[in-house]
Amino acid sequence: MRSVTYSMSVSLDGYIVGPDGGFDWTTPDEEVFRFATDEVREVGVHLLGRRLYETMLYWETADQNPSLDFPTLEFAAIWKQLPKVVFSTTLSAVQGNARLASGDLAEEIERLRAEPGDGNIAIGGATLAAEAAASGLIDEYRARVYPVLVGGGIPFFPQRERRVDLELVETRTFSSRIVYLRYRVSR
Repeated sequence: MRSVTYSMSVSLDGYIVGPDGGFDWTTPDEEVFRFATDEVREVGVHLLGRRLYETMLYWETADQNPSLDFPTLEFAAIWKQLPKVVFSTTLSAVQGNARLASGDLAEEIERLRAEPGDGNIAIGGATLAAEAAASGLIDEYRARVYPVLVGGGIPFFPQRERRVDLELVETRTFSSRIVYLRYRVSR
């Protein structure tokens, strides 16, 4: 069965964006960018909320910019081909290899888990991940922890009232002092 993973960059104090909505502090260096590209290679389908979908639209045409370096073009090619499911109540259409979700999140994940296919089911966006976590649908949390305190904003982890035990599966410290933590939900 395909695993559901939630992976994003996060500040040390636990936010994916700061109180002003900014996330310029998440710009990866070459080493972290390659790592993120390799992580996306493992994804079979990516579930996104509207805000993250709109942010990632850049990658649909990034390959048309001749000044980009190879690692950036490589990521763009992988992202562009990756099937995406967008959850939105305000969008009426999506672009590229994406489709609007027709059911709720739990139904979509159950359907995707039942389908044959390789690669993880990745969830992007804190709001969508919080909904999946509340339903016990996330199998792994993957955080690239940046050495910055932003003081508020949108939290990486959903605010909920139940305990979830995790098992550390992998850790890595990059030369930029960004720390990658991969935890599997103990079931």
